[in-house]
Amino acid sequence: MTFIGDNDIVLFQGDSITDAGRDYYDERSLGTGYALMTAAEFGRRYPRKQVQFLNRGISGNRVVDLQGRWREDCLKLRPTWVSIYIGINDTWRKYDSNDPTTAESFYRGYRDLIVQTKEELNANLILMEPFVLPVPKDRSGWREDLDPKIQAVRELSREFKTFYVPLDGLFNAASSQVSPAYWAEDGVHPTPAGHALISQAWLQAVQA
Repeated sequence: MTFIGDNDIVLFQGDSITDAGRDYYDERSLGTGYALMTAAEFGRRYPRKQVQFLNRGISGNRVVDLQGRWREDCLKLRPTWVSIYIGINDTWRKYDSNDPTTAESFYRGYRDLIVQTKEELNANLILMEPFVLPVPKDRSGWREDLDPKIQAVRELSREFKTFYVPLDGLFNAASSQVSPAYWAEDGVHPTPAGHALISQAWLQAVQA
């Protein structure tokens, strides 16, 4: 039986992977990625629970961006579950814009989001670790920056006893059986199969 209860509100937060082309003018829009797949499958399994799913992912966001809009796009929505998937842009901007985010700054900003959520909502938290695959090969060089951020997310999950979705390990394990591009053509943005992989892992995390 799932941990998610009757009439709960589940909020997906993050960057472009969560955004997945959602309509910003439609508050109910879930995009075309894992958020939509998760809501659809959960609704199929548990129609009587009447759970509401919301997506407030915004393409290009980093932790600092979430901090800037957390009150409006999280706290005011009063969700009972908050799913956070952030981090790859905190690494990416170092390599394409020379605008790095240190692991320490990432940790502090992420922790601030969690503390605000716990203090104001006491919502259940689901932390999703960022991932990168070696497509193209220069993405392999990103690991030195991303790995400490993944460790930061794991530390926060342990500290606050959250639910956890280990995506980096999951995607890299899946890529041992088929080309990494099958799951994410640019090493970052999931294909439909990649989004399905995320959705399945998310549902498993909450025992749905």
